[in-house]
Amino acid sequence: MKKIGLVIAALVASIALSAAPVYAAEEACENWDKKDPNYSIICGADKNKGEKDAKTRVSNILNTVFLWAGIVAVIVIVIGGVMYGTSQGDTSKVQRGKAVIISAVIGLIVVVLAFAIVTFIIDGVNKGV
Repeated sequence: MKKIGLVIAALVASIALSAAPVYAAEEACENWDKKDPNYSIICGADKNKGEKDAKTRVSNILNTVFLWAGIVAVIVIVIGGVMYGTSQGDTSKVQRGKAVIISAVIGLIVVVLAFAIVTFIIDGVNKGV
């Protein structure tokens, strides 16, 4: 159980550390010459349209969250498979491995359904529905 906690802590730390370049890019865009042709590529096409920019940012954040949740679910499935495979016939270890796998698969299904629902809603908002 400690190993799973360490894996989850490592994933949370990596997510937290991956956000730092985003803040650095925002700071750089504030001081950037807007006439530079690379400004629109690096800082976004239309800085004047805050609503579209916010929708894009929310969509990107949610996609990142869903990606990491899927990765964690797959890692937990692998851990459950290792637990099941190394149980050596011990019924309590076999049941524990199966329970971990089933829980991770249910979690993966929830993540996929949440991704589908959020994508549907964001597409509707982008179309103005």
